[in-house]
Amino acid sequence: MKHTLLTAAALMAFAAPTFAAETYTLDSSHSQIIFSYDHLGFSTTYGMFSGFAGEIQFDAENPAASSVSVSMPVMSMFTGWEKRDAHFMSADFFEASADEMVSFTSTGIEVTGDNTALITGDLTLNGVTQSVVLDAKMNKADMHPMAQKPWLGFDATTTLIRSDYGVGNFAPFVGDEVNVIISIEAQAEG
Repeated sequence: MKHTLLTAAALMAFAAPTFAAETYTLDSSHSQIIFSYDHLGFSTTYGMFSGFAGEIQFDAENPAASSVSVSMPVMSMFTGWEKRDAHFMSADFFEASADEMVSFTSTGIEVTGDNTALITGDLTLNGVTQSVVLDAKMNKADMHPMAQKPWLGFDATTTLIRSDYGVGNFAPFVGDEVNVIISIEAQAEG
């Protein structure tokens, strides 16, 4: 991460010499959250969220001082089967309204390696807020070749217990553990 951070720091110094941290906006067209869970032991079912909004305050000189916030409508969940999606939005699970949001706001970052960190934050889902830890990796901090502005890319993983968020119906037959894979890109503002 030191080499990557030095590259990012040089980019930040060139792009915004008076600020230690820079604001990056998520590129909604290249940011996804994939989730999976066990279905009765027979298969693994997958779903995703994409097209969500968020912001990263990235401090290349002190990555632990960075932060991230992301939000998305619950109803943007997509599993590839309309009846399943409708069931998830029903009273059996979310009983979601059109304006109900899922959100994540970081509360701390622990740098663990050259390009890795543990990002702790508050995840609010179904009206319940729990602290979660994202195991994150910075893929790239560089100038975007087409947009000609600084760009960041990250992947992260975590595991959630859906019953912790009040959507544990049919557990343990349908897995209570939900594996989450996140991949995001973000562009420097300005």
